Amino acid sequence: MKRIVQLIFTRWLARTPLGLAVLGAGWLVGRRRRKAREAEQNARIRPGRRRQPQRASRR
Repeated sequence: MKRIVQLIFTRWLARTPLGLAVLGAGWLVGRRRRKAREAEQNARIRPGRRRQPQRASRR
């Protein structure tokens, strides 16, 4: 339901140049927030040290 309302609202705003500017600004802000949230999550999840595969010794 939320997606349908969002689509209708977006199409309504896209009819005017001012509405397009508002949509563009919202898109940029959302993109920055998503990027910051993703960087924060990546900083929290620290990958363990990778181990080098052991080479077989020749005897």
